[in-house]
Order: sequence, then structure tokens, then C-alpha cells
Amino acid sequence: MAVERVGVSFEPELLKKFDDLIKAKGYTNRSEAIRDLIRKALIETEIEKGEAIGTLTIIYNHDEGNITNKLLHLQHHHHEEILSTTHVHVDEHTCLEVIIVRGKAEKIRKLADKIKAMKGVKYGELVIAKTPI
Repeated sequence: MAVERVGVSFEPELLKKFDDLIKAKGYTNRSEAIRDLIRKALIETEIEKGEAIGTLTIIYNHDEGNITNKLLHLQHHHHEEILSTTHVHVDEHTCLEVIIVRGKAEKIRKLADKIKAMKGVKYGELVIAKTPI
């Protein structure tokens, strides 16, 4: 495969932090790490234009604000975007839930934001990827 060389300028402190990061991640060189960052940015841009699939992971206290019923109601309301959920009891009060989602990226992000903002949700993270055409 043909490649083109480009130059990139870094402040010394930023380059040191980047080198530490790529070493910790197991990259053998800066070029591959930079290519991965560019690929990720391009994929994220493409995702916003159409269909996506992914997961929303949340951790919540099931004793707060009737959250269990609110989550269940919201998930039924969004049955077209929610494919499946997995529920884990972390301890007596804490639950971890992984929600598998599919649909328009914008709609999925709005649903994830709504869930993450619910009273009782302590943590939430959405990870989405573009679905194949």
C-alpha cells in the first residue's frame, strides 16, 4: 500500500504525553497511533449522518426516584431503538445496565442523554458505531 508522509508539529509537553499514551496502548510507532485517531474521527463524523448501533452502559441506584420504573417505561417507549438490555445487580442498591441500541445516531444520542440525566443514574456512557450499508 502506498503511503504519503506528512509533518506534524507538537509542543514538547504534548508530544511527551502522546508518547506515553501510545506506549501504554501498545503502539509500535507514532504513525499508527495518529492514523487510528484520524480513523476514529472520520468514523464519528460518518456516524452522525445515519444509522448507528451501539451500547449505553449505565450505573444507577435503584432506590432513588422510582428510577427502575422510569427506565422500564422509557425503554418500552423507545422499543424501536432498544434491541436488548442486560441488568446486573452490583450490590444491594446499585445496578449496572447495558442497553443495546440501533437507529438514527441523533435519536440514539438524545435517548442516551435523557437516560443519563435521570435522577439516580450515577454514570452513563454511550458507544456507537456506524451500521454497515
